[in-house]
Amino acid sequence: MPREHQYFVYILASRSRTLYVGVTNNLILRILQHREAKADAFTARYRVNRLVYFERFGYIDKAIARENYLKHFTREEKLALIQASNPTWEDLSADLSPNHSAQGAKADPPLHEG
Repeated sequence: MPREHQYFVYILASRSRTLYVGVTNNLILRILQHREAKADAFTARYRVNRLVYFERFGYIDKAIARENYLKHFTREEKLALIQASNPTWEDLSADLSPNHSAQGAKADPPLHEG
């Protein structure tokens, strides 16, 4: 039986709400890399390491397309997206486990035109 693939588009925030959008196939590991300042110079410099939003995908091409789409959002659009699903801006990584099934995340949402 083929292994199910999972890819994640995620948004990290600093305490001052500096944002970072990324894509990964291992959300837990990627968050740890950001926290240990091993993932990205930007996130290390600005301490952007709190998971505030994520979506799950079964196909990498859809995940990359969504990441690129979100990266072109205005700051206000990104804030509204986070606010809609995580109004308290809690760190969602606390709910992740090694067997994480991305509960509450959207699976392969349609890309919106606009």
